[in-house]
Amino acid sequence: MKTVYDFTVKDRKGENVSLDRYKDKVLLIVNTATGCGFTPHYEPLEAMYRDLRDKGFEILDFPCNQFANQAPGSADEIQSFCKLKFGTDFPQFAKIDVNGETAEPLFGFLASEKPFAGFGKGLKNAALNKFADMNNKKFGDKAYIKWNFTKFLIGRDGTVLARFEPTDDMAEVRKAVEQLLG
Repeated sequence: MKTVYDFTVKDRKGENVSLDRYKDKVLLIVNTATGCGFTPHYEPLEAMYRDLRDKGFEILDFPCNQFANQAPGSADEIQSFCKLKFGTDFPQFAKIDVNGETAEPLFGFLASEKPFAGFGKGLKNAALNKFADMNNKKFGDKAYIKWNFTKFLIGRDGTVLARFEPTDDMAEVRKAVEQLLG
């Protein structure tokens, strides 16, 4: 059975990183952007990381500029912004595509394991769904991720256990992580 440990990604400097280095950890893999309405998610993400990393928790941050050009900076500019504004200390990888022919294979795998199930109810979520559909139309069946700050929860065995959309309550994300950590 394939797991996230079968993938190799690039770090901010362009060096290969095998995700098997995170074996036996609970992971939250997130595609991020510095200029998005959901950018404040960095704050609860960092708080969760700070509180839970000693229990075997890691957040893997993958900046992506495919959603309304909301992550336009270089890898160094993005990291600097995140450190200065939100004090982030979790691993940040190279800026990637999460959709289309150039999508990072990891994200195709994650989305195939836990496909998009909607942004939820309400006017705000309906508006985001409409905007995301327009943005992602160009990716066709390779529109794996609908928007920035989609989060995938990975068990200690490398399996994909849950998908959280940016509209999901961060308290629910934290609760799911804490339950896995025991």
